Amino acid sequence: MERNSRMSASWPACTVAQAHSVLTAPGGLFETEQRTIRGIPTTVWTNAPDTLGEVFVVARSHRARPFLVFEDERVSYQGFARAAVAVAHILAGGGVRPGDRVAIAMANVPQWPVVFYGAVLAGAIVVPLNAWWTGPELAYALNDSAATVAFVDRERLDRLHDVLPSCPTLRRIYLTRDPGRVSSDPRVGSLDVVLGCSWEWEELPYLPIPDTRLTPEGEATIFYTSGTTGKPKGAIGTHRNACTVAFAAGFAPARSAVRRGDSPPSTVSEAPPKCVLMSVPLFHVTGSLVLLNTAMLAGDRIVLMPGWDPGEALTLIERERCTSIGGVPTIAWQLLEHPDRTRFDLSSLESVNYGGAPAAATLVDRIIDTWPHAVPAQGWGMTETSGTFTSHGDQDYRTHPTSCGLALPTGEMRVVDDAGQMLQTGRVGELWVRGANVIRGYWNNPGDTAAAFTDGWMRTGDLARIDHNGYLHIVDRIKDIIIRGGENIYSAEIEAALHAHPAVLDAALIGIPHPTLGEEPAAVVHLIPGTQLTETELRTHLAPRLAKFKIPVRILFHPHILPRNPNGKILKPALREMF
Repeated sequence: MERNSRMSASWPACTVAQAHSVLTAPGGLFETEQRTIRGIPTTVWTNAPDTLGEVFVVARSHRARPFLVFEDERVSYQGFARAAVAVAHILAGGGVRPGDRVAIAMANVPQWPVVFYGAVLAGAIVVPLNAWWTGPELAYALNDSAATVAFVDRERLDRLHDVLPSCPTLRRIYLTRDPGRVSSDPRVGSLDVVLGCSWEWEELPYLPIPDTRLTPEGEATIFYTSGTTGKPKGAIGTHRNACTVAFAAGFAPARSAVRRGDSPPSTVSEAPPKCVLMSVPLFHVTGSLVLLNTAMLAGDRIVLMPGWDPGEALTLIERERCTSIGGVPTIAWQLLEHPDRTRFDLSSLESVNYGGAPAAATLVDRIIDTWPHAVPAQGWGMTETSGTFTSHGDQDYRTHPTSCGLALPTGEMRVVDDAGQMLQTGRVGELWVRGANVIRGYWNNPGDTAAAFTDGWMRTGDLARIDHNGYLHIVDRIKDIIIRGGENIYSAEIEAALHAHPAVLDAALIGIPHPTLGEEPAAVVHLIPGTQLTETELRTHLAPRLAKFKIPVRILFHPHILPRNPNGKILKPALREMF
């Protein structure tokens, strides 16, 4: 049966609630149980690994299977495992103790996951740093986390050069992928001298994993928020947070299967190994906690991209027979609209996943029409939820294209008013979430932690509604809502209407000041290459779709995809400067 064929009259075979009941029942792969975590009753996966150390052990058992592909380099699970344990011994021998912070500042290269898991196995808290940051921004996070060791590549070391004297807690800095580099800072040494090149890792000695006790509720990671306003905050993730989202990756496809009337999977690795094109950065929770760890549990292969380039992505999908691609919706659009797309064999694609930003309702149909064997899927999450919190795909996505899906069984969500009181179904308010993948707070920041968390519930800052079927609809960020003369204007609605025009590839709505109304809506739009559109024509397109007060008073055309942070969210302050 083709997964993306026209929906049969018998679909769905059961309700969402019935599918969840089947999948989470005792004895099933996605069985759930109740645990009390920090005083809050919490639903957890019964069969998920308890710690990232257990994820590593599963990955090591895949042995000779191919794991990492980067340009001409290929690393097996065995080579990865030996290199990661070697890093763990380097750290332990250098004085790193459980709870110490170890930072990573490098692009998507094979050394990244090796260092991540080396630090985990040493009992350290891993601090992935945004590889796009400037030197002062990197120094801020290094000092805020009080990192004692950092692993960097050449570009990040160059950015840090002038600010390293202001990082007193750093005892050691390991440079990788540049064995000949010399630094004037005595703390800088070469990781490659110890590990060798990636193709030599299989020849490293088999060392025992350091005897470090890891616990499910122990601190595992500090991911810094995107920091579009103010200083980034360090989100403290536990081992359970990370393992919850890694194990959850197979739940939405399993739910779709049960809804179609198929049997649920019985094991994580029931299907043949897949191949994931890793175009999102590993320093983001989606890259490391979701994609990397999910692949490690299943024994899948990852093709690393150091930076996004749609032409290169098409080449890699064809060459490596990638089965899955993902990221923000713009990535899918750029592949669909690429002028050379039809020159490539993309028949290996089985899934196209995205999140992190609103997706036009038309995207799901474009994917199905272009790649009939690929399942489109999207979801919602944030740094503080360790990645995916809601998701859906396949037929459920087709019937709810404006939604970002249903909450996983391990999470709860509610929509509240300004006083924190729950709103009726369908009403718009602030989204609150809690569950096994929600962080416990912010590093060294009790004030922001207290402001964001109440009885385990986290205030997301997103305006949303939950429909009567339980599907989540994000309508705006609270700070981005436009109030024009007392009327609320939500970005998602206007951006969806803009995306409905066949020439629009990317769009964002922002507020611009008005002397009497307070502010008015304005839009920035990027067109599909080779198309033309005027401001008047686009306004005419919007007229039958939106109330008059919602139509942007000004529309500017941007020559490129709109600027985004690493989470895929459009940098609206930068767009406001255009006006």
